[in-house]
Amino acid sequence: MELSVERDGAVERWTILGEARRNSLTMALLGELRAHELRAAGDRALRAIVLTGAGDRAFCAGADLKERARMDGAGVAGFHRALREALGGLEALPQPVVAAINGAALGGGLELALACDLRLVAEEAEVGLPEVGLGIIPGGGGTQRLPRLLGVARAKELILTARRVGGAEACTLGLASRAVPRARLAAEAQALAERLSRLAPIALRQAKRAIDGGVGLPLEDGLELEHRLYRPCLESRDRLEALDAFAARRPPIFGGE
Repeated sequence: MELSVERDGAVERWTILGEARRNSLTMALLGELRAHELRAAGDRALRAIVLTGAGDRAFCAGADLKERARMDGAGVAGFHRALREALGGLEALPQPVVAAINGAALGGGLELALACDLRLVAEEAEVGLPEVGLGIIPGGGGTQRLPRLLGVARAKELILTARRVGGAEACTLGLASRAVPRARLAAEAQALAERLSRLAPIALRQAKRAIDGGVGLPLEDGLELEHRLYRPCLESRDRLEALDAFAARRPPIFGGE
């Protein structure tokens, strides 16, 4: 087992179990990640996910180079297919996913975090896409997701120089929403996930789809997409529950219907 899953109510915590190899990406890990994505996608009681790495050294330090060294050309191509599938599946989950970046997130490790919806980073962590210094380019979505997150100029500066940044700078750049001391990271990520789990799941899912689907569209097309995704919220029981709770001055209890 390379990925542990712990359930606490409506929140799951997914932890990469490869501390000795700095939680690097292996074919086995990608397979387990994809299996849990497929399970989670159909779990209506699951409202939010926290993804992190075991130990303090690394969130995920990229591909396992020892495993890669044993691969032929077909093996490397298969690894990249599995990586794209796993990261695409993570990004497509209906639940919001919080990356708790507890340590180094380099190469494919940062690309893994970029496929999550929200990122919290330890102040002591180091993140970056060092691939051009190794004679390759980011191959797990880094050249596409990073510009969409930071803008082209900042993404080019990080990718083309292979520069690594600390947690505080990652937050300043917009790579993460918050930088906190490592000792507080797990609790902060759990609190954020629990807050998400109490919100209306249909609305969260539709908002996520509107943002992800509209970011590359012309404004008018994006507005039309938003309108289409807004309608199911109007027709949901959760919307009526929110109105009733507001009138009664109590917290709403959302059933996801």
